[in-house]
Amino acid sequence: MEKQVIAKAQKAREAARKLAYISTDIKNDALLAMADSLLKNTYNILEANELDVREADKNGLSRALIDRLLLNQARVADMANGLAMVASLPDPVGEVESMWTRPNGLRIGRTRVPLGVVGIIYEARPNVTVDAAGLCVKTGNAVVLRGGSEAIHSNTAIANIIAEAATREGLPDGAINLIETTDRDAVNVMLKLNDYIDVIIPRGGAGLIQTVVQNATVPVIETGVGNCHVYVDRYADLEKARRIVINAKCQRPGVCNALESLLVHQAIAAEFLPEMLDALKAAGVEVRGCERTRAAADWVKQATEEDYTNEFLDLIIAVKVVDNLDEALDHIYRYSTKHSEAIITENYTRAMRFLNEVDAAAVYINASTRFTDGGQFGFGAEIGISTQKLHARGPMGLKELTTNKYILFGDGQIRE
Repeated sequence: MEKQVIAKAQKAREAARKLAYISTDIKNDALLAMADSLLKNTYNILEANELDVREADKNGLSRALIDRLLLNQARVADMANGLAMVASLPDPVGEVESMWTRPNGLRIGRTRVPLGVVGIIYEARPNVTVDAAGLCVKTGNAVVLRGGSEAIHSNTAIANIIAEAATREGLPDGAINLIETTDRDAVNVMLKLNDYIDVIIPRGGAGLIQTVVQNATVPVIETGVGNCHVYVDRYADLEKARRIVINAKCQRPGVCNALESLLVHQAIAAEFLPEMLDALKAAGVEVRGCERTRAAADWVKQATEEDYTNEFLDLIIAVKVVDNLDEALDHIYRYSTKHSEAIITENYTRAMRFLNEVDAAAVYINASTRFTDGGQFGFGAEIGISTQKLHARGPMGLKELTTNKYILFGDGQIRE
């Protein structure tokens, strides 16, 4: 197992050297060929995915996690469309961001270059295989993918299809690599391969992310656990609020930008909560609330301290009635994972205060948190949603997969 992982990483390192200066046209042709191959091999992908879904169901994975794993024709088409969109975007590699001249005549510039070899460790979602590979191809990075065992058949089928298409269009062999073993020790090997891998990006639950952060010697970009909040202010349009809450919680509950905690101003709780709670119940959501929430519906379960800290990734929501905006801000400050937070209000001053005071990668006014997504932001796809503050924050697209290189033009200058 260890030899396999090292061999894949070595192959990626060799490919990265060539990828760093390969032309934009070749990269775009590769992306379009990858998209076309996905569509042409949809049946084979779905057949492999069915094996994973059947095994996940047998192992008792939750409905939300199985939804993350599940592929269908529309989702395969979405992956292909994402690759096509990435191909259509400007190539950041080689972009000279600034240039200036020193008094001695030396010209100094700053240009964008690839990171090198990007390692992605992820769970459950086979679309990550495509998104990560596509973004890395466009930015001239080689990629080493290590998906979860629950998606091994899907990931293997997808990776083989897109890697073959990319190589056929002129990318070096080793540009796209999948670690095919399900042995968990493969992750530990990847985390120590400083000679071959330039950065590790984990995508998954809190357990996976903390394992990577705490054990890696390779630099890590930490992607986010999403304990996302929606605060319904006293000046909210209540119908708008109900639509947003249902969408943020129920559209895809197993993803990191789904709503997990609902805060409601006490001045509108009596009017807002009964209908809101009934709508959540009708959508199959288990509600856990404070005493004032339970007063609006006796079937609501008592919320615990842990409920307000949880990323449920399921049809479960924690609800709390707050006295005022200050209490809402305090609650978010205490429990937020700094992913995505929203306020529903028609009051401009309160909206702007929320926008300015909440510390998160994405802060919304009157919209669902489900939009924190590279595709929705116009990036074509995302490598992950970073909740840290160094190098990258929020949905990571093309620019976040590059770094700076200084370029200097002289005419014989020497330092005195």
